[in-house]
Amino acid sequence: MKYQSALKWLIPPIFLLTLFAASMGLFYETPGEPYQFTSHRGEMVMLNGHGLYFYDTVSSTAQMQANDLITLVIGLPLLVISAWMAFRGSLRGRLLLTGTLGFILYTYMSMATLTSFNALFVVYIALFTLSMYAFILSMMSFDLNDLSKHFSDKLPRGWIAGLMFVVAGFFALAWLGRIFAALQQGAVPALENTTTMVIQFMDLGLIAPAAVLGAVLILRRSAWGYLLAAIMMTKGVTLGLAVSTMAINMSLKGVPDSLSIMIPFLVITAANFIMTVVMLKNVKD
Repeated sequence: MKYQSALKWLIPPIFLLTLFAASMGLFYETPGEPYQFTSHRGEMVMLNGHGLYFYDTVSSTAQMQANDLITLVIGLPLLVISAWMAFRGSLRGRLLLTGTLGFILYTYMSMATLTSFNALFVVYIALFTLSMYAFILSMMSFDLNDLSKHFSDKLPRGWIAGLMFVVAGFFALAWLGRIFAALQQGAVPALENTTTMVIQFMDLGLIAPAAVLGAVLILRRSAWGYLLAAIMMTKGVTLGLAVSTMAINMSLKGVPDSLSIMIPFLVITAANFIMTVVMLKNVKD
């Protein structure tokens, strides 16, 4: 595996810092209770008022703690297993490792830009930087001249491409609808205590285009298509589980209409999981 020595130096601190950050988000507590706050746009929100996410809203805290939970119970074990497989020469392991690093990169890019400033800000920066370079090196480790030969002709490329088109379309419809609604004259954007739509920017600027590009390229049997599909589907499973858990946690915290978010994401998560298993079964190591 190319760049294995560099990845062996990068992955342990990524694991330890992720374990620390997610554990702090879930288990660190301080005295206090939620309190009402009026944002600079006149939106009335409830700030959490305790714990690591003291200055984040109750809704945002529920989402971040759900993501912390999925990171601990799914993301970190997957990072260890996929790294172990990859370092033993498994192509399946390298594909899973790249997708898992993509999940961690996305997570701590959003935490560094979306979470209200707290004691772990430097940790978020470190995790973003380490996971970004690890993700790039993992991507560069593949021999694109040879990669497509390792996938069986039985791989249902049409179904995989269709799923990625659906994911891109779902994000486009969901987020553009919210953006255009906020642009209406006199509308108060549902930004809570943030200044702009960070997640919508990341999903529309990074995830949706990557899904469309991967879908087009895998239909053309391009090596980049196989690689992007593996990354997007692995990330789709972890992200979908995180968002579904967010919806449950938000409901438990009393955030209205949160369970309606869960159904489409559970369907997308299940489809991504099935297609990921199918794709990995059709890899010839």
